[in-house]
Amino acid sequence: MSDLDRLTPWLTLHFARVGAKQLSDVEAVFGSLEQAASAPESAWRAAQVLKEKQLDLLFDPGLAEKVAQALEWAEQPNQHLLTLACDDYPPLLKQIADPPPVLYVRGQVALLSDPQLAIVGSRNASKQGRLTAEDFAQYLAGVGLTITSGLASGIDKAAHEGALKAETKVGGPQGTTVAVVATGLDRVYPAANRELAHRIVDTGAMVSEYPLGTQPLAHFFPQRNRIISGLSLGTLVVEAALKSGSLITARTASEQGREVFAVPGSINNPQVKGCHQLIRQGAKLVESGQDILEELSPMLQPSLFAEEAFSSPATESSAPKNDVKKGLLKFIEFEPIGLDELAVLSKLPVSDIQSQLLMLELSGDIEALSAGRWRRLR
Repeated sequence: MSDLDRLTPWLTLHFARVGAKQLSDVEAVFGSLEQAASAPESAWRAAQVLKEKQLDLLFDPGLAEKVAQALEWAEQPNQHLLTLACDDYPPLLKQIADPPPVLYVRGQVALLSDPQLAIVGSRNASKQGRLTAEDFAQYLAGVGLTITSGLASGIDKAAHEGALKAETKVGGPQGTTVAVVATGLDRVYPAANRELAHRIVDTGAMVSEYPLGTQPLAHFFPQRNRIISGLSLGTLVVEAALKSGSLITARTASEQGREVFAVPGSINNPQVKGCHQLIRQGAKLVESGQDILEELSPMLQPSLFAEEAFSSPATESSAPKNDVKKGLLKFIEFEPIGLDELAVLSKLPVSDIQSQLLMLELSGDIEALSAGRWRRLR
C-alpha cells in the first residue's frame, strides 16, 4: 500500500470531523480505519459511533474531491500530511488527551519533534512587551530551543521574529520557529504576517489541523491553542489581560502536564493582569531566559545541548572544558558584554563561546540580557 493510499482513510474521517477520541471506537466496530472508510452508510448508521452531522459530512458527495485535493497538496515540495500513525507525528503532541488525527505541515517536519517552548501573549501588546518576547525568543532559540507560537499580531509575531534573529552557530542555521494556525495552510491570517509566514516556512514550519480553505473563525483559535502547548515542553506568557486567549494556552499546557511560565509587569498595566493571575495560580515567574532553562534543563539535557556541556567535573575528559569555562568567565565583567566582543577577547569559536555561556548561566555565574549581551553575577 502506498503512502497516499494509507492517507486516504484518515482524510476521509478527518473531513467528517472524527476526533482522536472517536477513532478507537471506529476501529473497534469496523476492524480498521481502511474498512471503516469504505463501509456503506447503512453500516455506519447501525454502528452509532458518529453524530448525525458527522455522518452527513462522511457521505457528502463532494468528500472524495476534498480528499483528492488534500493528497495533491501533500505531493507538492515542502508540504506534508501527518497522521497519528506516522513515525514523524510529534511525540509530545501525541501524548495530549485529544491530539489532531491529521496535521497539515509546511516546512521542516522533523522540527516538530525537537524541543520547543511556546511563547504567547496579547495581540495588542505594548512596545516593551514585544521587545521582551523577542528577547526571550532570540536567546532561547540561540541555545537550540524551537520557539512555537500562533502567528498572531503582538507577542506571537515578536516571538517568531526573535527566534528568526537568533544565530545558533558560526555558519550554521538561524534559530527555528513553528507557527500553529487556525486556518487552512493555503492562507495566512492576519494577512499582514504573510511575509513572516514565508520566512518561517523557509527554516521552520507552519502547522494546522484545519483543512485547506478553512477561514479564520473565532472558535477555531482556542482549539488551536492546545496544539501550541501540546508541541511544547512549556509555555511562556508575556503580557496577557485577564480574558486573553493566551490564558487558554496556559491552561491547556497545565492540563497537559507541561510547564507554565509568566513574565510579571507593573500592577498598573491591565495587559499583565493575566500574567499575575497565572503566577498566583502556580505559574513560574521568570525574568530571563536562564530562569526557563533552569526549569527545563532536566528534560533538555539528553536532546538539546551538547553532552559535554553537562559532563561531570570529576571526569578526566571534562577538565579542559572547565578550564575554558574559567578562561571565558574572566572576560565577563559586571558591565554588559556582547558575543562579538567575547569572541575577540577570548579568541574562541562562537559555537564554543555559546556552549560555555550556557554553562555559566546554569551555574549562576552570569545572566543573559537583551540584545545578545551578558554580565557577571559573582
